[in-house]
Amino acid sequence: MSEQQARRALLSVYDKEGLVAFGAGLIELGWELVSSGGTAAALRDGGCAVLDVSEVTQAAEMLDGRVKTLHPNIHGGILADRSKPDHLQTLADRGIAPIDLVVSNLYPFTTEPSIETIDIGGPAMVRASAKNFDAVGIVTDPSDYDVVLAELGSGDLSATTRRRLARKAFAHTAAYDAAIVTWLDATSEQPTEAEAAPALPETLHLSFVRDDVLRYGENPHQVGARYRPAHQDTWWNTVTQHGGKAMSYLNVYDTEAAWRLVHSLGSDPAAVVIKHANPCGAAVADDLTTAYERAHACDDVSAFGGIVAVNGPLPASLAEALAPVFTEVVIAPSFEPEALALLQEKKNLRILEAAPPEAGELEVRSLGHGLLVQTPDVVTVDRRAWTVATKREPTEAEWNDLELAWRIAARVMSNSIVLVKDGQAVGVGAGQQNRRDAGRIAAEKAAGRAAGGACASDAFFPFRDGLDAAAEAGATAVIQPGGSIRDDEVIDAANEAGLAMVFTGERHFRH
Repeated sequence: MSEQQARRALLSVYDKEGLVAFGAGLIELGWELVSSGGTAAALRDGGCAVLDVSEVTQAAEMLDGRVKTLHPNIHGGILADRSKPDHLQTLADRGIAPIDLVVSNLYPFTTEPSIETIDIGGPAMVRASAKNFDAVGIVTDPSDYDVVLAELGSGDLSATTRRRLARKAFAHTAAYDAAIVTWLDATSEQPTEAEAAPALPETLHLSFVRDDVLRYGENPHQVGARYRPAHQDTWWNTVTQHGGKAMSYLNVYDTEAAWRLVHSLGSDPAAVVIKHANPCGAAVADDLTTAYERAHACDDVSAFGGIVAVNGPLPASLAEALAPVFTEVVIAPSFEPEALALLQEKKNLRILEAAPPEAGELEVRSLGHGLLVQTPDVVTVDRRAWTVATKREPTEAEWNDLELAWRIAARVMSNSIVLVKDGQAVGVGAGQQNRRDAGRIAAEKAAGRAAGGACASDAFFPFRDGLDAAAEAGATAVIQPGGSIRDDEVIDAANEAGLAMVFTGERHFRH
């Protein structure tokens, strides 16, 4: 584009942040502005001269504004290949002026989803401009206004900027379309049980933006980043980091596990210690400091370099208890001022303040070029829905420990066995290929502290030896899904040992 050519910019935006200043800047550089509707009104109110789209198209808006820019005089001006003489001749023959810059962002479908907020003309202009980025600049984000004005003031947009803006534009429309598909799925008529339709959508359209470049990936030679949905925040967007190094991939992964687990343990003061995404300690108590001390005591060796999460304002007494323990991350809803000052003395400790985690909609894992997808594992804790399979009913104290053990076991890598006594996890066996080894590890870690407590198994005991191991560890109550062909054998073993055993009817494998 040479300085002698007339330069025309088409502006049609919903988000009018910075619009008037940008329009004024273009006019100062000699550009002609074309606009319509609310965008034109905002520009005029700001003192910018504007040519109405209807003057360009020689057609009034119609259908309540559904058709404004969908016209050859607009799209011809955008899509003409300036390197082809016949394209330029066609524009001249039809009296169409080239459009060299398009500024457009879309109706607020992502925040106000409805049929009327599904933008048609906007995405059409954005995509047309992005396709022809060699000749047309496309601006979809107000944060790019200053860069664009600066480059235009020096002559023209660079090839690098044009390509970057085009990529951003296609990402913008892709995310917009993905949000519409998701809304249509969510608002479609639900199938009846007789139709037995799958619970997952036929297609997935995922659009995520990079939110944070991490210190490194799972290992230092890997690159890592955290992403969020394009038009939606996550609880990570509420995080305030009060101290410590930048987060690494595993810091984020383990903190996610810790934060979700501590918020699943009920309303009483609770603390968890996570290592390699598994709890090596968890407890509830009358106060957070006691809860942390009991969680740490479950496995103080594994707690070294772990992640600590609590579900209430972190007090100074807990900060003092943390002082002698090497901890990677501590996360809480808030911190007492004295506690924060004490924790900040540990320069490498990452101190995070955050809102509670949101419920997930889908669990997604990479599978080569593909994805493995499932609905989230929702843990149900309801005594009324569970079955006591043994002659003896649990006592109230046993019920409380059974519930806590069940909540924890559901968040431990399978195969898992969890031993709990008086609101404290005392032994956790995680990630074993067989349930006997998981039980053996849990019992060794408990070291006799499980006497009179509860044992939880994330899946059924396939043989009575698992139940016998729980009894040998001192547990007097057991909770498990049930459903084995040898349930009767396991029930007999529990009755022989005088144990109370509860079947939940629900398995909680976690891999």
